[in-house]
Amino acid sequence: MPVNRRTVLTGAVMSAAASTLGTPVAAQTSVPAAGQAPGFYRYSVGDIVVTGINDGYGERALEGFVRGVDLADVRKVADEEFFPADKVRISYTTLVLQIGGKVVLIDTGNGDMGPPTSGRWMANFRAAGFDPAKVDTIIISHFHGDHINGLRLKDGTAVFPNAEVLVGAKEWDFWMDDGQMSRAPEAMKGAFQNVRRVFGPMGEKVGRYEADKDVVPGVTAIPAYGHSPGHTAFAISSGNRKLIMLSDITNHPGLFVRNPDWSVVFDMDPEAARLARRRMLDMAVTDKLQVAFYHAPFPATGHILKDGSGFRLVPVQWA
Repeated sequence: MPVNRRTVLTGAVMSAAASTLGTPVAAQTSVPAAGQAPGFYRYSVGDIVVTGINDGYGERALEGFVRGVDLADVRKVADEEFFPADKVRISYTTLVLQIGGKVVLIDTGNGDMGPPTSGRWMANFRAAGFDPAKVDTIIISHFHGDHINGLRLKDGTAVFPNAEVLVGAKEWDFWMDDGQMSRAPEAMKGAFQNVRRVFGPMGEKVGRYEADKDVVPGVTAIPAYGHSPGHTAFAISSGNRKLIMLSDITNHPGLFVRNPDWSVVFDMDPEAARLARRRMLDMAVTDKLQVAFYHAPFPATGHILKDGSGFRLVPVQWA
């Protein structure tokens, strides 16, 4: 075959595909500091390597998704954000941190209990070069199912057999309190039972972290209560670099970064969540911090700008 521009390009494409798709994950003994794929996105914060791991998405009806706001107003914003008609598509993205030779997770995704369009987390985690048996520490931001169900499969199997699990003390005290469960509305009792399903077999092996203290070196817990009683964001710091993992401070930023006084249906204390949202977004603007979200469109990271009475997300440029 004569060598021409077409054969050179074809060979380059096939070579790239082979290097991406043909290399067994087990052969990836050293996770690189760069290199992206549709299901994971890697970047650095000083000496900390951060990898966003996508777990697919879920869909909900737009009606009733935002508390106390006229549906016509919500639809107007949704149209401007090019949402599907009368739906909101909720992405799920956790973080993996490589800190001083340790592998640290922040949240674990849906496991095998999410909507059918989710459940991609483990495949993407392995594609990024990681092994669940080699995870050192798992930090949980709060106890909603899409953040904790990746810890334990439906059949009870522990997914990360060698990892220590750290949870917020305030969150643990609420969800593990039998009195709180007995007083909860019927619609919430399943959430309490799920928390016990996930954490019950671990017993006292579950460690607790406190607000405004380091959880592990380089990661500090920031109280952001309201979405849940102990909901926590995290400052990830190395040298003069800092990333704020906002957890569920907002759901889809197209709605709740633009309109920080709106409340998603999942906020357990809407007023506290609103105050936390404004405080955290103001901090990101003032300090010009990079932020990461759990529910923003992948790769779920960028910067925040002030925009009138609300804010605007400027996504990172894929690199």
